[in-house]
Amino acid sequence: MTINDSAIQQFRDRLRGPLVLPEQADYDEARRVFNGLIDRRPAMIVRCAGVADVIASVNFAREAELPLAVRGGGHGVVGSAVCDDGLVIDLSPMRSVRVDPYQRVARAEGGATWGDFDHETQAFGLATTGGVVPTTGIAGLTLGGGIGYLNRKHGLACDNLLSADVVTAEGRLVTASADEHPDLFWGLRGGGGNFGVVTSFAYRLHPVGPVLGGEIIYPLERAGEVLRFYRDWSRTAPDEVRADATLLSGPEGPALDIIVCHCGALEEGEAALRPIREFGSPMLDTVAPVPYATVQNLLTPVFQPGLLHYWKAGFLREFSDDAIDALLNFFGADTPAPFAAIAIEHLGGAVSRVGAQDTAFAHRQAQHSVLVLRMWDDPAESEANIAWGRRCFHAVAPFLEEGAYVNYLGDEGEARVRTAYGANYERLVALKNAYDPENVFRFNQNIKPVAG
Repeated sequence: MTINDSAIQQFRDRLRGPLVLPEQADYDEARRVFNGLIDRRPAMIVRCAGVADVIASVNFAREAELPLAVRGGGHGVVGSAVCDDGLVIDLSPMRSVRVDPYQRVARAEGGATWGDFDHETQAFGLATTGGVVPTTGIAGLTLGGGIGYLNRKHGLACDNLLSADVVTAEGRLVTASADEHPDLFWGLRGGGGNFGVVTSFAYRLHPVGPVLGGEIIYPLERAGEVLRFYRDWSRTAPDEVRADATLLSGPEGPALDIIVCHCGALEEGEAALRPIREFGSPMLDTVAPVPYATVQNLLTPVFQPGLLHYWKAGFLREFSDDAIDALLNFFGADTPAPFAAIAIEHLGGAVSRVGAQDTAFAHRQAQHSVLVLRMWDDPAESEANIAWGRRCFHAVAPFLEEGAYVNYLGDEGEARVRTAYGANYERLVALKNAYDPENVFRFNQNIKPVAG
C-alpha cells in the first residue's frame, strides 16, 4: 500500500517523538539491531517518546495496512524488532526506571535495558532476575520468561512481574495484573510479544547486595571430569547459586569457563562455592565479593553489538555422561575461534517451584539448558559458521527435551515455535484470538490466531 506524503505528515504531527524515514541520515542507525546478520529496511520507524506515540503508531499501521514490528532492546537474535516495508515502534527512547525502595517495586518503561534497570535498583541494594548482558532489553527477556543469574533464588523475570501496561492491537491501553485482565497477565509471562506493546513493567524487587561471583577457567583437556563434577554439584547447590559452564573457543584457545554468582550471605557463598573452586586445579579463579553489576557485565566484552550471531538452544532432558561425551567429542581443539561456545545454563531452584501452567512459560522442571553460540564479523563466513552451529546442535540434540526457550529461538519454523510454548500453546492461541485476532503483532515467535 502506498502512503502519500500528506498522510505521513499528518502522522508525524501526531507524534512527540521523531518519525524516521529511509531518506533520512539517521535511518541506517535506527534500523540496526544487535545481531549483525539482520538487514531489514522498514518503511518508517517511530522513536516513541511515550505511550501516546505507541497508540498513534498502532492505529496508523492498522489503518494504513502496514506490517508492524516492535523494538525494545533490539537484542533478540532472530531480529524480529525490525521488519521490511513496515512500521517499527521503537521504544528505545522510553527507558525510565522508577524505584520504590520501601515497597520494593520498580516500574520501568518498555525500552529500558537491564543495565538501566540494575543501575537504578542497585542504588538501593535491590534487584530482580534480569538478563546476563546489560544491553538486553527488559521487555523481550521478560515476555519470553527471563532467565538470569538470580533465577534459582528469585525465579524468572516473568515470575517477578507484578503488572504491565499494554497497548493492544486496537490501540487501547490496558493494565494486566493478577487483578486486571488476568488472562493477558498470564500470557505476557512467557508468551512473547504476541499480545500487544508493553509500554511499562512493574517488578518485585529483592535485597541483593554484593555477590560472590566471577569465573573459574579450566583447560579443555580437563573439561570432561570437571563437567561431571559440575553436573552433580550444581544439582544440589543452594538456591542462591547459579553456575553456568561454557565450553568456549576464544582468542586464547579453547577452555571450559564456569561463571558463578552467589546472591546470599558472603560467608555462606564461600562454603557453597568451595567444592567447585577447589576441584581440578583451575587455570584461573576470579571469584570474589563484587557488586552485582560486575557479574552482570562479565559477558559484555563478548556480546558486542554488530557481530553476526547464530544461536540454537534447548533444555537438557538428562545431563548424562553420554551427553558430556557428545559435547566434548564435537567441541575439540579444532573448534573455530573466536567465538564459538556451548553454554550450559543453571536452572532449577525457584524456577522449578512454579507450576508449568501457572504462567505461559512452561519449561519449569529442566535443571540445565544448552545454548550453542557462534559469533563472527565477516559476512562472507556466514554460511560456514551457521553450518558449524547446526552441526553442534545436532550433536547435543539427542539429549534435549522437545521444548525450547523462546528467547533463544531462531527462525526455526512453526513446529519449533509450538514446542517452545509447550503445553500452554493452545491456551495461548485462545488468548491471541481474544487480543490480536488479525495477528497484527506477528514479528515474534508467532502464535497464530485461529479464525472463529
